[in-house]
Amino acid sequence: MATTNSLHHSSYTHHRHNLPSQSHFVPTSLSLKQPTSAATFSLICSASSSSSVAVSAVSTANASATTAETATIFDVLENHLVGQNFRQADEETRRLLIQIAGEAAVKRGYVFFSEVKSISTEDLQAIDDLWMKHSDGRFGYSVQRKIWLKVKKDFTRFFVTVEWMKLLDTEVVQYGYRAFPDEFKWELNDETPLGHLPLTNALRGTQLLKCVLSHPAFATADDDNSGETEQELNRGVAVAKEQQTETPGGVGGDKRVFKTNYTF
Repeated sequence: MATTNSLHHSSYTHHRHNLPSQSHFVPTSLSLKQPTSAATFSLICSASSSSSVAVSAVSTANASATTAETATIFDVLENHLVGQNFRQADEETRRLLIQIAGEAAVKRGYVFFSEVKSISTEDLQAIDDLWMKHSDGRFGYSVQRKIWLKVKKDFTRFFVTVEWMKLLDTEVVQYGYRAFPDEFKWELNDETPLGHLPLTNALRGTQLLKCVLSHPAFATADDDNSGETEQELNRGVAVAKEQQTETPGGVGGDKRVFKTNYTF
């Protein structure tokens, strides 16, 4: 009875299904006295050896498949970046974020800000490293984080700095969000602002972007010493400062108006 119960234990289920029919034979005193011939012993050893080789082959195949998957998960992104196809690279980055955020995000089709903390540091750094490498250090989450810290985590100033917002042709200094995708800049040149890419959809607010930029993957020892000089800010903020209307005493002098419709 003890032998029968052990065969039904879950940890032996796989082996049980692969046992030959002889494995159910219960030895008797007579069978134990029967000598095993050299030929029989050789066959048993050969079968055991073949089984070990098969298991080893399966294990090797599984390991190779895992390695291949790890090696290729970012290949599409890298190919787009190598070819300077930044529009496609931006789309692939959003797809990757959904994928590495987990099964729930994949089913939903987008990432909840609360899921960002569960994304591995290695995956986010891999994405950021590719953007940095193929943009001469001008694009990437780490670049955006530095700008965000320089403007004291003020997202309005951040959007102006990376030029996700544009100056409108109005009597007062007014900014509106760029229309996706035509009004964004998909080429890398001297006129492209630092941190312009990759984009993060802010349709549901800035919490997702905040969580991405706050992720430990991008934390550095220089975070507390992020530059605060206005000269280091992007030309978008500089233009805003030059064009804003001032009132005596500086109270209520900022006449800039920002629309709150996130369209990218």
